Amino acid sequence: MELKEIADNVYACLQEDKGFGWNNAGYINLGEGVIVDTLYDIKHTKEMLELIQKINPNQIKRIINTHHNGDHTWGNQLFKDREIIAHQYTVKYMEEEKERNLPGLLQTAIKRPHRFPEGMKWFIDEISEFDFSDVDMTLPNHIIEDNLRLELDGFPCDLIYVGPAHSAGDLIMNLPVHKVLFSGDIIFSETTPLGWEGTHENWINALDLIKSLEPKVIVPGHGPLCDLKAVEELRDYFEFIYSEAKKYFDEGLSPLEASKNISLGLYKNWNGSERLIFNVNRAYREFEGTEPWDAPFNEIELISKGYELRTFWEK
Repeated sequence: MELKEIADNVYACLQEDKGFGWNNAGYINLGEGVIVDTLYDIKHTKEMLELIQKINPNQIKRIINTHHNGDHTWGNQLFKDREIIAHQYTVKYMEEEKERNLPGLLQTAIKRPHRFPEGMKWFIDEISEFDFSDVDMTLPNHIIEDNLRLELDGFPCDLIYVGPAHSAGDLIMNLPVHKVLFSGDIIFSETTPLGWEGTHENWINALDLIKSLEPKVIVPGHGPLCDLKAVEELRDYFEFIYSEAKKYFDEGLSPLEASKNISLGLYKNWNGSERLIFNVNRAYREFEGTEPWDAPFNEIELISKGYELRTFWEK
């Protein structure tokens, strides 16, 4: 883990992309201190906090959750007495996951993987370094419905709602004077994106909006620091996958068979290329047009299909 200054008083907390859950976060040493996303468990969030306290041991006023996924929110409990800002959809989905005790389920998967389908093994391996046993999901307490501008010691900080794209409650955070943008999981850098909720169109629109903001440095949700080139690459990826998925949808192939037939080319070099199945599956749901964007889907089944796709490629 590294806390890197990318502009005056603006820091990116970067983790090596080892698969599911290895996200990036940030810290702004202005406006009494702002953290952008917490990490997947308490241990790693504490490690980030220790790095931040070397810069400023006293200043953390606000936490921003860019969306609801656990790797961006499950460290919130360390900041229960602070202002935690998120979109209303982020809170909705966190409430549902808290009711399901998702941290407990994943902890069981790590400790007792034999209880889960064989196809879950690769996913469990990727999250095995985390410890969810002491996670107490802490919900945001400042809920927004759209955009919000903060003033941080006179510098503007814009929280912009761009969802549903990667997830229902996607926020990006733009610092226009510093020319820095924290994208949450709207941007995956050198790693395969993952479509949970949301729509293809909204994700494309979010990428176009980021391009129009002209940041010089982007802190992606996953992967190394990047710039607008990564935005173009990700946009091209989505347009390519959507087009290929439509072709195989029209031919009557299943999402898994379509994924096996898609030739990824250079995208095959991105980490987590088997996540293709999630993106194809979401495209198929849009083509069918019979369910809303937020209709539930079987996550375990898709993870298992990702394993089958990975196995197919290895043959």
